[in-house]
Amino acid sequence: MKEQIESLRAFLDASHSVYHAQNFLKRTLEEGGYTRLPEQADWRLAPGGKYYVERGGSALAAFRIPEGQPTGFLMSASHLDRPCFKVKENYELNGACLRMAVERYGGQILHTWLDRPLSVAGRVTVETDRGVENRLVDIDRDLLLIPSVAIHMNRQVNDGYKWNPAVDMLPLLGGKDSAGRLAAELERQAGGKILGHDLYLYVRQKSSVWGAGGEYISSAALDDLECVWGCARGFLRAETSSAVPVLCAFDSEEVGSGSVQGAGSTLLSDVLERICESMGWNLKRMLAQSFAVSADNAHAVHPNHPELADPSNAPVLGGGIVLKYNANLSYCTDGMSAAVFRRICRNAGVNVQSYCNRADIPGGSTLGRISLSHVSVPTVDIGLPQLAMHSCYETAAVSDAADLEKAMTEYYGSRLILEGDSCQIDR
Repeated sequence: MKEQIESLRAFLDASHSVYHAQNFLKRTLEEGGYTRLPEQADWRLAPGGKYYVERGGSALAAFRIPEGQPTGFLMSASHLDRPCFKVKENYELNGACLRMAVERYGGQILHTWLDRPLSVAGRVTVETDRGVENRLVDIDRDLLLIPSVAIHMNRQVNDGYKWNPAVDMLPLLGGKDSAGRLAAELERQAGGKILGHDLYLYVRQKSSVWGAGGEYISSAALDDLECVWGCARGFLRAETSSAVPVLCAFDSEEVGSGSVQGAGSTLLSDVLERICESMGWNLKRMLAQSFAVSADNAHAVHPNHPELADPSNAPVLGGGIVLKYNANLSYCTDGMSAAVFRRICRNAGVNVQSYCNRADIPGGSTLGRISLSHVSVPTVDIGLPQLAMHSCYETAAVSDAADLEKAMTEYYGSRLILEGDSCQIDR
């Protein structure tokens, strides 16, 4: 397990923005022999080939072509973005001190961002001789901090204070004479004049393994980089089955997936269609023999607040992979897809738990339901149990991450034959 956790931590610690997470995943695929396919070019695929497609600098889909006629697609989908703060276009606020103008991206637990070192990473678009070009930037040092108001001036801070993101959440950037320094540093790092940017705040604290027995891992963006990591490891480690394995990592899940690189886009359906066009396969017949795993972390029982969980469907840290259910289809899991994935987990030798929201506490949804509108195949929603979801620093169990890698390796190496009301599952 040591190698697995070191691999997970390397991914977490390098992924200071959605663009850096995608870049890390892209480099991992290339090291594994995968070839990039530009969407603007013709695709010439070959049996035994390994390929990936990227879109928007923050999403990608990877796949392998089997040697013989495939039975269908075995897919997984997870997301690379996380709740954070996006830097506004004109971000310097002058006054007694220089502050940074930011706005919320997704639904953060706001107070967790206070009084800790932060910095800025993301993508900038620079001017070139021939037009413009996107480049990654990361100010890899303690740069910002959002200071709390002293309790003497805010006596209600421990009594349910309501944070105002337009007032309470503005980071301190420097003294009043520091105007322009960050812009100059970004342009030096980017190597050109910046004409546009997509920059985000990130927490400087690295991932940590802790607990009396080293049971836990904490990090920024465990939701959902932990699932991205587990799905990618399984995809890369699995022996090629008779299906076409497909790995998807989307952007924009935390804000509804409605971007050209989100699950609500045509990215996945475009890739599947172009695979079939290149190989001479019938897309609809392939989809009729396909299956998808939507992987996004789940709420573990909070040790201090067990009353917030459903009494009989409440996963625990270290209890294994979570199957997520919702009667109103916020999650895609049904009896059949749950049974298929339980069987795969049993074959892999890993534990499975179930999750339902408490009936009077509505939960979130995942990209699986959104992706179904474009690629309609049997889908199971899974995740790993965690605490403090949407905090800037979240907590999970190391054993659960290892279980996901094992389960996804088994999944991608399986042969699923769907016929009527049955599914044959072979290794």
